[in-house]
Amino acid sequence: MATATETIIKPNMNLKEPSQYNVIYMNDEITTMEFVVRSLVEVFGYTPETAMTLTLQVHEEGSAIVATLPHEVAEQKGAEVTLMARNNGFPLEVKLQRV
Repeated sequence: MATATETIIKPNMNLKEPSQYNVIYMNDEITTMEFVVRSLVEVFGYTPETAMTLTLQVHEEGSAIVATLPHEVAEQKGAEVTLMARNNGFPLEVKLQRV
């Protein structure tokens, strides 16, 4: 007589949300406000009005959190903005900060 074996798989319910990171633009004396606005619209999908508000915050306060995203996405967007800035001759610095 043969016996059947039944395998029960329990799903892992201990999944964690990915760590979130702030993407921070740092102010400098060379990068134009127009470029910062354009990068926020093109890379992050902000409206021109929201992008201008964030740009003014960077300019007036020295830095601004422009997005909070999972690490891989934050890293990709930061690299994209940095490359865009360098290709346009700007030293814009983008930092990531774990939330």
